[in-house]
Amino acid sequence: MTDLTLLSRRAHDACATLAAHTEVPGEITRTFLSAPSRDVTAFLTAWAHELGLEVRVDSAGNLRARRAGPTPDAPTLFLGSHVDTVPDAGAFDGVLGVTLAFAVAEALRGEALPFALELLAFSEEEGVRFGVPFIGSRALTGTLEPLLTLRDARGMSVLDAIRAYGLDDAALPDAVVQGGALGFLEFHIEQGPVLQAAGAAVGVVSAIVGQDRVLLDFTGQAAHAGTTPMGHRRDALAAAARFAVAAEDLARATAGLVATVGVMTARPGAINVIPGSAHCTLDLRHEDDAVRAGALETLLSSARAFAEERGVTLDVTHKMAQPAIPMDASFRELLRAAAAQEGLSAPDLVSGAGHDAMILAERMPAAMLFLRSPNALSHHPDEMVNPEDVDAALRVGVAFVRALAAREGTR
Repeated sequence: MTDLTLLSRRAHDACATLAAHTEVPGEITRTFLSAPSRDVTAFLTAWAHELGLEVRVDSAGNLRARRAGPTPDAPTLFLGSHVDTVPDAGAFDGVLGVTLAFAVAEALRGEALPFALELLAFSEEEGVRFGVPFIGSRALTGTLEPLLTLRDARGMSVLDAIRAYGLDDAALPDAVVQGGALGFLEFHIEQGPVLQAAGAAVGVVSAIVGQDRVLLDFTGQAAHAGTTPMGHRRDALAAAARFAVAAEDLARATAGLVATVGVMTARPGAINVIPGSAHCTLDLRHEDDAVRAGALETLLSSARAFAEERGVTLDVTHKMAQPAIPMDASFRELLRAAAAQEGLSAPDLVSGAGHDAMILAERMPAAMLFLRSPNALSHHPDEMVNPEDVDAALRVGVAFVRALAAREGTR
């Protein structure tokens, strides 16, 4: 009998090992197809070979480790998450979902399953290098092509990056999921305070919020700060600042809505010059698409009004509009039953962050199991997870796969 506690410790400790593979010494930073990605792939490939799995790296850089099904036409259950990070990240976001997937496969080694297992380590989810997320998982759903022309800060396109890494872009169609897809399960730290407040080790995600990402460029007129009267100013930054406060005010007044102006820059950027241009971003999220759409319309209308009041022009670029994605009801039921079998409560909660599961849900049933974030921090070096919660998640994951196998075996 496999010792699941030892396996959960392996999954936990592997995150620390992978954290050492970074672009920036002294912190954890690993972007899409950066040099440290090769070390991560090598580590996971060795683990997969230890488990007797077939390994390949597809043309988007995703590592895919496969255990064949009992027949060539058996459907596939996918498990995994992403291995890229934000700048100066923590050790567990994304990566723990990958190592737990490997631990589940190790726990089930030798057990007959009526389906194939495929472990996924997505090359990109965070959107750091090219400004748009989910490059890795989009390759599996055949929706990557529109992103291939995006360019990073150095002017390199996604397509250039794929080729420079030594991958064959002509084989991108081979990355798309073929055949029967039974579903996708993603383990992930919660990145928030809900499970900690509930005293729960794990939770079942009911839905992933929809998101809008918008760029706003205000253009006024730079002028002398001392000699230009207030009524004659065309202050771009003042308009942008009013917009930022309006976004916060609306989110505070709307249940479940979160709005973030995460970037604001002004030019020419001198203490004695009125800003002639200002750039800011908006990240808007809600589980109800209608609420989110209404909030976006309200905020953009306010932005135009703030600009007009100051004689400032406004250009709006809508970078992403991602609908809210409910998780599969039958998988959620199996996860709750698996948690109960292990003596765990697993409350339902909405994910306020985007995840690869929302992309895979376009192609197959998808579900997520959240692990408690003890200090509610993520995208931060102090990101934490309790080892006992990793153990709980592994036990639920193994019980889930066994229950799924029992269900599929009777069909």
